[in-house]
Amino acid sequence: MRSGFLGLGVLQLLLILQFDTTYCDSPLSVDYVYTSRAECHFMNGTQRVRLLYRIFYNEEEQLYFDSDVGYFIPKTEYGRPDAEYWNKDKEFIEQQKAEVQTYCIPNYELSENAGITGRRVKPTAKVSLMPHYEDSNTDLQLLVCNVYGYYPSKTEVKWYRNGQEETAQVQSTEPFQNGDWTFQVLVMLETDVKKGDVFTCEVHHISLETPMRIDWRPQISDSAKSKMATGIVGFVLGAVFIIAGVLLYMRGRKVQTTFRGPQAEQFIHT
Repeated sequence: MRSGFLGLGVLQLLLILQFDTTYCDSPLSVDYVYTSRAECHFMNGTQRVRLLYRIFYNEEEQLYFDSDVGYFIPKTEYGRPDAEYWNKDKEFIEQQKAEVQTYCIPNYELSENAGITGRRVKPTAKVSLMPHYEDSNTDLQLLVCNVYGYYPSKTEVKWYRNGQEETAQVQSTEPFQNGDWTFQVLVMLETDVKKGDVFTCEVHHISLETPMRIDWRPQISDSAKSKMATGIVGFVLGAVFIIAGVLLYMRGRKVQTTFRGPQAEQFIHT
């Protein structure tokens, strides 16, 4: 019924192998979608293994089998009749329990031999200011911490402002796969940015011995730089004209004094 596996994910020390099967009534006109998913949850290798066999109808989970409890559990009234029916079939229930040994553990060994189990890739992170907010009239700006290229998917990202953790205006995307067995997540902080502030993005990941910290300080925008440059040029040109005017004025006074001197001496000798 369920051989092999389609995908692999890791959550902390928990390894999940899953295999999906989907049925629909017609490839051209889909009125319903029926999906079953088998998940193997491993804790500390194969010391503890839990099988979940989950059944969905139109993306809503109806019931699931849990090897830890040993029977099907309904999640909706629609799934209750099936759960009650299968739970009465003792042979079928024993087959589900046995798949911990026949399906989960062999797939774990395959993953281990392929070097997937225990794989760790350190994240890379950078902080940037969203351009839309850079020259806006609002006092709030949006800082984005982009954490990417890491594995496994579980990570924690925190924002700090001048050493104090920010939590009120922090939003995060769900981790999404890059297609190369690594993940990426965006964690955003909407806040007012003042001169002298230091914002820090702190990344926690199982591959890091200590948290990664990236500091960001407000920078002068291009428009502000342009305005400042224009002001400096205007100030310099104004100073040049003022100095030139003073020199011309002083030169005019000197010529005037030289011209009046002889007239005064001639008046005295007369």
